[in-house]
Order: sequence, then structure tokens, then C-alpha cells
Amino acid sequence: MTTIRAAICRAFGEPLSVEEVTLRPPAQGEVEVTLEAVAICHSDISYAEGIWGGVLPAVYGHEAVGRVSAAGPGVQGLAPGARVVATLIKACGHCACCGAGRPVACEGPRAEAGPMTDTSGAALAEPLQIGAFAERIVVDQSQVVAVPEEMPAEAAALLACGVITGVGAAVNAAKLRAGEDVVVIGAGGVGLNAIQGARIAGARRIVAVDMTEAKLEDARAFGATDGVLATKPEPWTAAKELLGRRADAVFVTVGAVRAFTEAPNYLAAGGRVIMVGMPAVGAIVEYEPVNLAALGQSLIGSKMGDSVIARDIPWLVDLYGQGRLKLDELVSNRWTLDQINEAFADTKAGAARRNVIVF
Repeated sequence: MTTIRAAICRAFGEPLSVEEVTLRPPAQGEVEVTLEAVAICHSDISYAEGIWGGVLPAVYGHEAVGRVSAAGPGVQGLAPGARVVATLIKACGHCACCGAGRPVACEGPRAEAGPMTDTSGAALAEPLQIGAFAERIVVDQSQVVAVPEEMPAEAAALLACGVITGVGAAVNAAKLRAGEDVVVIGAGGVGLNAIQGARIAGARRIVAVDMTEAKLEDARAFGATDGVLATKPEPWTAAKELLGRRADAVFVTVGAVRAFTEAPNYLAAGGRVIMVGMPAVGAIVEYEPVNLAALGQSLIGSKMGDSVIARDIPWLVDLYGQGRLKLDELVSNRWTLDQINEAFADTKAGAARRNVIVF
């Protein structure tokens, strides 16, 4: 057993508590990773605020990079010292979804408790299957992918969720083709990566929609050709004027119900809405199905960009090395684990692209 420090959520909506915890050794097929950095995702904040429910006490955090410090029985190709990105995508490799190439929807068994216990001996839940707001983690070998030594830790950590979710939504879920027109609603961390994904896929025009001019400027820096303020009475009309037509694909990268409600208004015939953001449990959106049916439109859910991490992360690392994928520019601020509540507050304020805890 190893004693480490972790940020624990003991009550929804309350500050996280940085405490000493015990981490068990890796079991069959697992690796222990000593972390260099972990980014803060809005999903972590949503869990900590209780909008999706869950078991407490819990450790969140799921965008991490570090070095393998121990390997359990049966682990192959991941010797201690290997530098890896650690993700929440745990794949059994045997279920129907894994067999179909969709490990993000793996139907394999999930552990009821994580590998950490607090000083009282109570098990700490890991709703995101990784518990990376901690100095070390123990995860399944399917959750990690090797990354280069020279890659900055803050940039590498982002590959674990925000980047694969946004780029993957464009490339994997939407299956964008060169020349298609795109609207991205929300220019936060995931939205900027959906914009990058659309640019990489060869979109003709990319219209970003957000609440502030500052966010629209961010979007242009990452590849958006145009921007529309969501505060306009009918932003879809402004987007149509910029495109000269309606969009082939609309990405909703925020959890706001209004954004999901309005998304079909941007669509051309045969277009699709890619649903990436995650509203609170119980949120309801209404559509007129006759419109979608008559125009051959579709609603597509996209979890983690439908990514296959062994395929997609090395590809994204290569694009980053070529200068075709922006990662360093996504990092807003760096914090210590003891500053995690301040980092949460800064993220919730809305201006940050991605805040990163550095160990």
C-alpha cells in the first residue's frame, strides 16, 4: 500500500478536501501511474456539484499524464518508466461494443469502488474510472497510451479528454467530409477542439457561436472562419447569412438546454446535430420530429468523440508535432493540488480554456 495525497469530494457543492489516502497496488491487468499533470474538465465540476448524482466520498479528475511506476500481472508493453496519458475509457475488449470498435461504450464490468481508501478505511468512489485528482492512480492498462518524452505534460494531459472529445466528435462521430459547412455552439475547451477537428477534416466554413466576443476571438484563433453571438435574437439566421446556406453539421459542446433546443435551426436538409455537451440529469429538450424526418436530419450522441485511444492519441500527437493541432494554446493557468478549489472557481468563471494541476 502507498500513501498519497488526493482531492476528495465529501459533499456535493462543497470545496474539495486535499487529504492523505491509501492507494492499493495494481492488480491483474492494471498499472500504477505517478502523475505529472491533470487538467480540469467541466465534467469534474458537474460531478462535484452533484448535477449527475453519484456516490460519495469520491475522487474526480480524468485528464492525466504521468509515468508508469508499477505494473500488475498480465500487463504487456507498459514497463515502469513508460510515459503515458491516462483516460477514463476502460475497455474490456470482449463485449459487443468493444468488438464493434466502440470502446467508449464498453459494456464490461465496472468496479464498485476505486483503488483508494481514506484514513478511516472507507473506499473512495471513482465515477470517472480514474480518480486523477491525486498524486498517483491505478488504472486498467486499456486506459493508457504512451506519449513522447519531449511532449509538455500540460499539453499531453489534454489529450485524455478535451481534445479527443472535440476532435473526435468532428472526425469520428460526425464523419465530416471536406467541403462541408459547420456550426460549433460553445467555444470552451471542447468547442475549440471541435473547431480544430472540423478544420483538420477540411470543412469549408466553420461558424462559432458563443456568448462573448472574447470567446469568438478564441474560436477564430483555433480555426473558425466566422463568429456569431448567441445573444442575438436568432443566431441561426446570422449563421446562415455567413455560410450562404444552413450547416451540414452542428456541434453542441455545452450543457445548456437552450443550445440543444436551438441546434436544429442551424441545419440544412440531411444535416446532423452532434450532441457533445452533457446537461444535468432530468433536463428535457423538445423537437418537432416531423421537421427532422421530412428533411432527413439526425441527432447523434458523441461520447468522448467515439475515440479509440490507441489509434487516435498517437495520431493527435503527430499532428501536434507537425504544428497542425494546437495544445499549448489551450492551457490557461497552472495550479498545485492544494489550489484545486481556486482552479475550479477559475474554470467556472468561464474565461479559462483549460486549467491544469501540475505535480
